[in-house]
Amino acid sequence: MVKKLWGGRFKKEIDKDFFQFQKSIQYDYRLAEYDIYHSIIHVSALKESGLLTVIEAKELTIALNEIFTEVREEKFKPNMNAEDIHSDIQDRVEKKVGKLSEKLHTLRSRNDQVVFDEKWYCYKEGIYVISLLNVILSSLNHFGNRYRDCYIPGYTHTQRAQVVSFLSYTGAYFCMFERDFERLDVFLKKSSIYIGSGALAGSAIPRAAYSEALRKFLEKTKAMSLSSKSLAVRNPLDNVASRDFVIEFLNILSIIQMHLSRMAEDFILFSTKEFGFFDLPEEFCTGSSLMPHKKNPDFLELVRGNTGKIYGNLMSILVTMKGLPLTYNRDMQLDKEPLFSSVETIKDELKITVDLIGKIELNRKRLEDALKDEELYATELVEFLVYQGVAFSRAHEVVGKLIRYSEDEGIKIKDMSDKTLSKFNCKLTHKDIRKIMNPKYAVSSKKSFSAPKKTTSVKSPRFK
Repeated sequence: MVKKLWGGRFKKEIDKDFFQFQKSIQYDYRLAEYDIYHSIIHVSALKESGLLTVIEAKELTIALNEIFTEVREEKFKPNMNAEDIHSDIQDRVEKKVGKLSEKLHTLRSRNDQVVFDEKWYCYKEGIYVISLLNVILSSLNHFGNRYRDCYIPGYTHTQRAQVVSFLSYTGAYFCMFERDFERLDVFLKKSSIYIGSGALAGSAIPRAAYSEALRKFLEKTKAMSLSSKSLAVRNPLDNVASRDFVIEFLNILSIIQMHLSRMAEDFILFSTKEFGFFDLPEEFCTGSSLMPHKKNPDFLELVRGNTGKIYGNLMSILVTMKGLPLTYNRDMQLDKEPLFSSVETIKDELKITVDLIGKIELNRKRLEDALKDEELYATELVEFLVYQGVAFSRAHEVVGKLIRYSEDEGIKIKDMSDKTLSKFNCKLTHKDIRKIMNPKYAVSSKKSFSAPKKTTSVKSPRFK
């Protein structure tokens, strides 16, 4: 078993079952990179404050950088006998520098380490997620422009409502993911990472030493563009006690998941025989072990299904944190698995969704057939009458009766003569009807918003 970072006041060994129950190495090994950062900065602060010699600091830093190289090259294998990633790294340093390793944990606490590690994790993963959002925005833009000459029925209450351009349809999801981008961008811009909280009350290491150590590290690595607040800890009690940043990050991921799920549901419906608007690429579907004709939209269904998990991860941390007294409590260890789960799920979904969108084909014939439904143009008929001077309530009633007459008599409104139309005491002629009941006219008649341009602006990530 790896040597523990505590235990001097204990007479008895930890219960083996309890040790297995409470250890976190099986999932917090993902924080290895950031925990090494903390250790390197801490060593520098110890040197700045005269608690380590230049030679000692150099030897510890070299050992930590060697371990970091293993992490970066994906050669790092966590020791599952360790209690947590902090203990594991401490043990590895000891194997490299011997007794000098005992000075590594001087005047610091795992409480400070873990919040530092998680904040850096959220920041780095946030950068990656925002880059994926940028790609999905570009993908939706290309999808809409690929079929910019197409029109599609728009729906309310899952019932046909009005004609919309396909570019407006994809643009709606573009707007959703653009807001996600902006939310995440704000989160990243205000991110800050503190160091020097100790267990809760701060550290005997001077603030100036920590500030200088952190400043040098950020300057040397050029790894982050953190807020200027990211120097030394402002309030150590709050720093070790709060997981607001995890909750905020998971909230953003939950909204992204909601948008992915809504889009998945649309694509599933539109790919059914009943709609037939979309032909989904086979690479993202599966078949049936019994029915040879099936092409099931399994990826999209799994995206929809994952929404419960993503929401649950957010709620689990909110509930965990709701009654915790200041400052750190071991309950907070349980924030990591939900965090890691949501991040990995969202990343996988965004990557695959981008590829799927690029390969969806529209069934133009089915769309054209659907757009022959005359009820899709009822609102445009009303609008036309209003501009002819007919009161809206009267126009609404006339068009309603016209549609009912069409259904009862089995005759299309387009085929009605001027004589038949005159029975409804309206100012519509056969020529007007033919002009209005046209997808292009229906879409172009809307003046309250700017029609989508050929190229929709796509944001670029602020963070590299």
